[in-house]
Amino acid sequence: MSYTAEPVQTAPSKVVSIQAVAPTASRLHVILAFFAIYVIWGSTYLAIRYAVETIPPLCTAGIRHLIAGSILLIWALAKGRRPTAVQIRASIVIGFFFFLVGHGSLHWAERVVPSGLASLLIAIEPIFVFLLSSIAARTWRLNGQLIAGILLGLAGVGVLVGGVARDTATPGSTWGAIALILGAFSWSVGIIYSRRSRLSGNPLLLSALSLLSGSAMLLLTATVVGEAKGFTFAMVTGRSWLALGYLILFGSVIAFTAYNWLLEHYPPTLVATHTYVNPVVAVLLGWAYGGEALTLKVLLAAGMVIGAVVLVDRGTNKLQGFV
Repeated sequence: MSYTAEPVQTAPSKVVSIQAVAPTASRLHVILAFFAIYVIWGSTYLAIRYAVETIPPLCTAGIRHLIAGSILLIWALAKGRRPTAVQIRASIVIGFFFFLVGHGSLHWAERVVPSGLASLLIAIEPIFVFLLSSIAARTWRLNGQLIAGILLGLAGVGVLVGGVARDTATPGSTWGAIALILGAFSWSVGIIYSRRSRLSGNPLLLSALSLLSGSAMLLLTATVVGEAKGFTFAMVTGRSWLALGYLILFGSVIAFTAYNWLLEHYPPTLVATHTYVNPVVAVLLGWAYGGEALTLKVLLAAGMVIGAVVLVDRGTNKLQGFV
């Protein structure tokens, strides 16, 4: 999941190429940036699972975004950026949809749903974005790829939710799967809002404010629901501390910075390919290091969901005039 409002798109190039990057960017910078949004973001699903093992989930997300947002805000202020009242209001809305509901549900659900399956359920986000965009624009433009992608995605979600209900012995796993779908929907609403609000300003500053507002809502909600009742830091294992530190430094600060840098140099459609790769990374890491089962059903669902995302993305690009 990315952390910033969608950028205003300029006229697209007919060819999306690695050579499109600005000449001042070295090949090493490009490789490291794509590694960050492909692999690091994909690995955050397993890191979340480890973090919430001994840290309450809403507290985990709240602490993560509080520290990451503070780092980014200090960085933005040091560069002379100052928030406007409009940006602050927008950051509260984005913080609600992206971080309170979107990430709050993800961290909560990963107590009971394997990280690989969680990543696959979250991967249906582009389908929600297309449907919500069409509703907001009151215009339904469909083609064969879009229809096939939506139907394939819905079938993939059905396989995943059914598999979670039958194969996961953890109590509440079905509710966890539903929470993940709700989180993906909320994140999609946030994307539509950020696009239609035509927010302007520094993406780094806007994202820092959104992270901070989201963290405040997460920590407040955690307090209201009594999540931290009886919790002490002595209960946290070393693995959970390391996972939380990884989420803050690598998942939020480094990968987010790489994401913003890539958006400045490449077409958004190329940068958005991380949505195809993240679930693959998450499923493989969950299998290799998290002891998560890599069954034929999981592989089938993975193929269906990733294939659906590719079809919806290509179908949407055709409607927008991309090749």
